[in-house]
Amino acid sequence: MTVRKTILGGFILPALLSPALLLALSVAQSAVLTPAQLTSALHWRSVGPFVGGRVIAVTGVAQQPNLYYMGAVGGGVWQSNNYGHTWENISDKYFDNNNIGAIAVAPSSPKIIYVGTGESDIRNTFLTGDGMYKSADAGKTWNKIGLADTHVISRIVVDPNNPDIVYVAAMGHVWAPNSERGVYKSTDG
Repeated sequence: MTVRKTILGGFILPALLSPALLLALSVAQSAVLTPAQLTSALHWRSVGPFVGGRVIAVTGVAQQPNLYYMGAVGGGVWQSNNYGHTWENISDKYFDNNNIGAIAVAPSSPKIIYVGTGESDIRNTFLTGDGMYKSADAGKTWNKIGLADTHVISRIVVDPNNPDIVYVAAMGHVWAPNSERGVYKSTDG
């Protein structure tokens, strides 16, 4: 009787389970879809905004996946509260220059937004800026905060733990050497 259990348990049961296991594995493998299969029904469409030119500055808010900001060259800063379905300009009343090169939201305080002006997509023609702007109320109001003669700001990084520590990469005058070119740090927002 012990021999019989060993033969059944050692040979027949695994032999019966193997086809079922192979079938399950083949079904699981066929369920894996390629990226092309997953996106084949999707189609690109323009959701706006329909003014402003090139967009080179975009950011979202990690704590609010529906909230996005974007900056357009010649179009200012725009906000979407509905995953990008509609956009509203939030800078026109406050900015002297609407050529946006960089946007950053403070990770530890998402109502604080920093914007750098000046087109950072340097080519034969580009639009310069007039420094940095900051909002402390999620874009309802803005203040100009400096770096007026940097001409082009291409990147802003905010410390993840302290919204007052900000790093800014500035090109300065693109076609000439100048002291404004470099990386700037602020510890007071």
